[in-house]
Amino acid sequence: MPRSALPPPPPPPHSRMWPDRAALLADRGRALEELHRCSIGVHRVLLLWLLALSAIIGWALLVIPLQQLEERDPLGFLLGPVFALLGLAALSPSVITLAHAIRRDHRIRQLLDAWLQLDSDPETDAGLRSPGLSLFWLLSSVALCVIGLWASLASAAGAEPDRTRYSDVALDMGIGTILWLTGLIGVIKAVRHYRWAVRALGPAPRPGHH
Repeated sequence: MPRSALPPPPPPPHSRMWPDRAALLADRGRALEELHRCSIGVHRVLLLWLLALSAIIGWALLVIPLQQLEERDPLGFLLGPVFALLGLAALSPSVITLAHAIRRDHRIRQLLDAWLQLDSDPETDAGLRSPGLSLFWLLSSVALCVIGLWASLASAAGAEPDRTRYSDVALDMGIGTILWLTGLIGVIKAVRHYRWAVRALGPAPRPGHH
């Protein structure tokens, strides 16, 4: 999946060539806006959900061989390995992409701090808080956690010996776990952004205070 390049860090003090402070603040503002977009932009939420969908598809394909064994389907010996490979092919990229995204987030926070320390521009810095976007991350992720936990617990609690297939329970619990983990990642993302904003930008000003 192609990724946009992150803005470079600010040059070291001995090699800074800005003609004046206005030019410095303009470059600083552009870098911070791009890093902020790469950090908690709406496209990051959509990417997280897309990875979850890919993981769910992969898990569903991995469960098919178990369903075929329970149904004593003779084709299971031939198609089972095929579905297992397809499941791994859909599941593995999600895990790998998520690991890369976590490392990239750490780099983004480092770059944000470096550009913030370069100078101060209250008007630009105030836009980095994005309380509405952070709240969207939090609420949507909490909803996924609730749905995932309900799917997992309901599947386990509703299973009846000799009537419920193990494959159905495994499918529902796997999907629920993926949704719960996806929501948990989103919640952590929202909380970390809030903590970063308080640490780097200070508490948000109260209405009517300047």
